Amino acid sequence: MLLLDSGVWIAAKNEEDRFSPDARRLVTETDRPMAALALTLYEVANVIGSRQRESGVALALCRTIAARCGDRVLTADLRQMETCVRIAAECGLTAYDAAYVAAARSHGWTLVSTDIADLVSKGLAVTPDAALYP
Repeated sequence: MLLLDSGVWIAAKNEEDRFSPDARRLVTETDRPMAALALTLYEVANVIGSRQRESGVALALCRTIAARCGDRVLTADLRQMETCVRIAAECGLTAYDAAYVAAARSHGWTLVSTDIADLVSKGLAVTPDAALYP
């Protein structure tokens, strides 16, 4: 199971992103099961809807995430938050990034991210191309 962070979904829609071709292939052309966090929907809405002022694109992408992940769009609970806070402190991450790491670890999933500096370089996630061609 792959847990895709918001960067992967956003890259799939942004042709200028260096990960765009692999991210797009990952989310549209593979039949691998995927998961997302409810947080992912908010992050997509923020970046594409609010910052880029593309609300229609943001909503369409949120629908795609929900459809692609089905019942594997996870919400936070107290236990998950405790793990998230611990990981954030241990790894020097934001709570947002740590939430993805916590979810991936607790379910035994592979975290896929475009965040090289905070997640991939620390061995906490793989890039979209690495997820496609393990």
